[in-house]
Amino acid sequence: MMQDKEPSICEEKVYNELFRKYYEPVTKYIYYKCGNLHQAEDIVQNVFIKIWKLCATIMYSKAKAYIYSASKHSFLNEVAHEKVVLKHQKTIEENTDYESPDFLIEIDEFRVKLKQAINTLNPKEKEVFLLSRVEDKTYKEIAEITGLTVKAIERRMSKALKELREILGAHIKV
Repeated sequence: MMQDKEPSICEEKVYNELFRKYYEPVTKYIYYKCGNLHQAEDIVQNVFIKIWKLCATIMYSKAKAYIYSASKHSFLNEVAHEKVVLKHQKTIEENTDYESPDFLIEIDEFRVKLKQAINTLNPKEKEVFLLSRVEDKTYKEIAEITGLTVKAIERRMSKALKELREILGAHIKV
């Protein structure tokens, strides 16, 4: 008794038959998964290229299952790759300072001007300003530290801010 021999996928005619029979339905299957027709077409085309290269190892009777399975796995690999890329991009974005070099230079220049302006303040006003803005103390805490009233601290702070605005410019928020 003679067994029917399976056709070889390595034969161009058989390969073309598989392509015509399965390309469109597999592309639709992948399209329904990814929602991008171009991506689906690329995936399925790459699977058919792979089939051509591995034609001697794929049995004709298993070709349909192989095409669907390989296409699905290729899609899943792309999704996994996109997740890795997005995670990497997120890490880069979190660790990247997007401020321009010019802006950073301006900040440094402003800091120098601010220090110079603070140093021109009366020592009593300078003390109140630094305790408030650098040490983050409340007026009540500054009053306790200096032995003054809260009203006196408010007056000194007001005078310090006024002088700094005059030196640095009215557009600067101190």
